[in-house]
Amino acid sequence: MKLSQGLAALVFSLLAAPSMAADYTLAVEPNYPPAQAQQVYKPLLDYLSRSTGHRFILKTATNYHVYWRDLRSNAKTDFAFEEAHFTDYRIDRLGFTPLVRVAEATRYTLLADAPVAEGGVPGLIGYRVVSMPAPSLGYLLLGELYKNPIAQPEIQSVASNWRDGVEMVFAQESEAAMVPNYIAQLYPNLVAVSESREFTGRALSAGGTVPADVRAAVSEAMLKLHQDDALYEVLVELGASQFVVATAEEYAGNESLLRGVFGYKAKPASATPEPEPEPETDEALDDEEITGGIEVQADN
Repeated sequence: MKLSQGLAALVFSLLAAPSMAADYTLAVEPNYPPAQAQQVYKPLLDYLSRSTGHRFILKTATNYHVYWRDLRSNAKTDFAFEEAHFTDYRIDRLGFTPLVRVAEATRYTLLADAPVAEGGVPGLIGYRVVSMPAPSLGYLLLGELYKNPIAQPEIQSVASNWRDGVEMVFAQESEAAMVPNYIAQLYPNLVAVSESREFTGRALSAGGTVPADVRAAVSEAMLKLHQDDALYEVLVELGASQFVVATAEEYAGNESLLRGVFGYKAKPASATPEPEPEPETDEALDDEEITGGIEVQADN
């Protein structure tokens, strides 16, 4: 009896003990070339290592196409720091849990020189607009502005980071650039042609294989990050004042932005049959917007 009680106590103590030091990967969107990303995120990784006792390794991709491929195939990563559409995808499809998020909401701005901006969104049709590639949030939101395939700007996905797009406007290599608001705020000499709706700020989420005590330690460290003066530049680079607690409900539904992206597959239908939709009347069909985007009329 004493032996069995001792074994039970030993098992309980092992289960309750904190996780031993281990390596954890942190995936980030390819907003920088890989070498630059290592420099940008190194202070944050070092901070997390000091705060939690574990080692954190950055995982990024050469571009958004590779990143999206890895996300769809559930390539192994322990943590991810991403915009709302990717965060919701991981929560809904891959069993990730959001831990903390950037306190500021995400909004994207279409920037241009004042003379170009005077024409508004329609004035950029046929002109060069630079953005990070699909399926970055900026690219997808730019697509929402120009839904009509015959009335679009020449969208260029050649920037290596968000700031590059603005620099291309200054160099007259592009007429406009789609950038996050925290980048747009750095260039008051450019004019906002359009601003997107708000999204919940970028989130740091954890995979289901990360132990609970490690999640808790990472969350605690991130919530205190703004108190470390040595990491001020990290927050500035990330466009954040601080991190706050995140919930899955804040990101629900944002995965829908990915529906038109190559390789996206809808989740299997629920076993419970949904009610049949009401048949549409001719009047309803007449009122429905068919082409979307900007209406273009030809001269008589």
